[in-house]
Amino acid sequence: DAPRILDASTAHRVAPGWTYGFAELAPGQAARIAGAARVANPGCYPTGAVALLRPLVDAGLLAPDHPVTINAVSGYSGGGRAMIEAHARDGGPAFELYALGLEHKHVAEIERYGGLTRRPLFVPSVGHFAQGMVVSIPLHLDTLPGRPTGADLHAALAARYEGAALIGVAAGAPAALDAATLAGSDRMELFVAANEARRQAVLIARLDNLGKGASGAAVQNLALMLGDAAGTASTHAEAADVH
Repeated sequence: DAPRILDASTAHRVAPGWTYGFAELAPGQAARIAGAARVANPGCYPTGAVALLRPLVDAGLLAPDHPVTINAVSGYSGGGRAMIEAHARDGGPAFELYALGLEHKHVAEIERYGGLTRRPLFVPSVGHFAQGMVVSIPLHLDTLPGRPTGADLHAALAARYEGAALIGVAAGAPAALDAATLAGSDRMELFVAANEARRQAVLIARLDNLGKGASGAAVQNLALMLGDAAGTASTHAEAADVH
């Protein structure tokens, strides 16, 4: 048999002939990964952004051409060897915005698999903590089709990920979120923070940039490609459920 490939780089995530390795992307995606010869593992930031955007686009609650803004912060372990060594040696900056040329390599991936037709504005940042990530997307509810409520957005996310082993949709959003809470975990948590009086909402994904955002997703994809229909063999997902 010909070899099957799981590529963890950015080289093939939007390339023709490659299957996108986000098993929860849409109904049937896990089966497509299971049968694929070439799978591209998702990026960490896109994992959070796409998880939030795609269900809302599919449900008609977010127009594909909506001017989406995505803000995100990651632990420094996502920045490669030089950044890791700088933080470990010198302490590194407490917080740093980067990619301010607005050409981050993950934008094309977010646009395609988020179901968008307008290029999103993506502003990443790094904090002085090793692992963890928060991706947030602010929305003015009155600019969305049908003028949905925060509860409508939550319902669409909950419906998409019902029964998902590694993605939970929280019933509400706390007053503050620690980006490092899921460090060492393969899970991802999704939240909708809404102020109905102001008609504003923020979509939030929290994950480990090295877990569901990288190696955890790779193990999940390998499990699917090797015949584990659930794609959860050998992962260390917690039993706790945040639905």
